Amino acid sequence: MRALFLQHDHLSPPGPVAERFAHRGYAIAEASVVPPEDFHAPNKPFDFPDPREFDALVVMGAPWGAWDDETIGNWLLPEIEWLREADDLGVPVFGICFGGQLLARAHGGSVARAPRPEIGWTSIWTQEPGLVGSGPWFQWHYDRWQVPPGAREIARNSMASQAFVLRRNLAVQFHPELTAAGLQGWLENGGRAGVVADGQDPAILYQHTLAEGEEAARRAHDLVDAFLDRVAHAP
Repeated sequence: MRALFLQHDHLSPPGPVAERFAHRGYAIAEASVVPPEDFHAPNKPFDFPDPREFDALVVMGAPWGAWDDETIGNWLLPEIEWLREADDLGVPVFGICFGGQLLARAHGGSVARAPRPEIGWTSIWTQEPGLVGSGPWFQWHYDRWQVPPGAREIARNSMASQAFVLRRNLAVQFHPELTAAGLQGWLENGGRAGVVADGQDPAILYQHTLAEGEEAARRAHDLVDAFLDRVAHAP
């Protein structure tokens, strides 16, 4: 079995999510849409692989907006079509944050700016805790989706929809893959200013993430197990 982790930039390692896929017997393949040298000029075409080559796709987060056709449309619009193709073929897709927003847009929902960002560790209200637990989960997003027609929304909080299922697609708004090392990379590459602008202390946010590490990895593993057992093998 093969799982493709589609990373949109060089700052989003798949962490415990990939670890659990590997533990479940998947060979991990990784592809990066925007290489480091194009990070500040990201609107370059990307050749998406054939979904049929994989048993699961994991579509990761990104620092850009899933609505921003002007900034990243040269690969964003083809990626939306790629996700529709995967759905038509029955290839399971796990969308994380930006990846979840793309699933919403690909299947008839929409994505737009939220009234304010959501950054840090947050508990969510879940109607299916056996599929998506209540957390706390790490959040870092400025946008939010409208759930696509026919999807089953299974988690939310007062800021945004947090998870939905549609056929063999699972979208989550939070970052189960996030580790303290991953957060450090975000902070050192422009994220620190966003945390400060949100009225938070980056050093405390990092220490909180460090303290959550072991339990956060366990929650991420449980989420991967639920995706593989309950969504990827859905009729």
